[in-house]
Amino acid sequence: MTDVACFNSFRRLSPVHQALATALLISMGALGGCAGAVIGGGAAVGTAAYQERGIQGVARDMATATRMRTKLLDAGEGYVTGIGVEVFEGRILLTGALLSEDMRAQAVSMAWKTDGVKDVLNEIQIGNSSLRDLATDSWITTQLQSKITLDKNILAINYFIETVNATIYLIGVAQHQQELKRVIAHAKNINYVKQIINHVRIKKGAS
Repeated sequence: MTDVACFNSFRRLSPVHQALATALLISMGALGGCAGAVIGGGAAVGTAAYQERGIQGVARDMATATRMRTKLLDAGEGYVTGIGVEVFEGRILLTGALLSEDMRAQAVSMAWKTDGVKDVLNEIQIGNSSLRDLATDSWITTQLQSKITLDKNILAINYFIETVNATIYLIGVAQHQQELKRVIAHAKNINYVKQIINHVRIKKGAS
């Protein structure tokens, strides 16, 4: 994968997960290729330990996401720029917008054929987004990430957030139902949000 493609994929992550990705790349000794394009700042490997998945689980999901992004890059610019990829516990969430049903079907097929994928959550929209839409989506994601990070009753590092055309997509793991309700409540209180699609699971054994 080229440095530009790596950086674009890295840029789609939230600030929390950018730090985590950097830490894992350092811990695995991946100092060339993608790592050289994104490493910067003082991230700590210990960040991954706070996630329910642990360091090894995070590393597996990152490797799966990288394999999928490589396939999208090989498929063409329309795929790599149009699709967002998040992987959590082998569940791959595809978001974004493509121009046709055929392109969406092809993207889903690529996901199912990617090593490490256990389930495919297809949330790809058909159409495109204006620059204004993209700016609004980025603002919404940043607002929600900030709100849940500052909420002491939410373990924000266990959540991934994508926003496409004012629809928020959530994936990750909640400590319990009340925590998830708080996350969704924060999302509902953000301006311009049209819909919230939840793929977050509740932690096993949670009351």
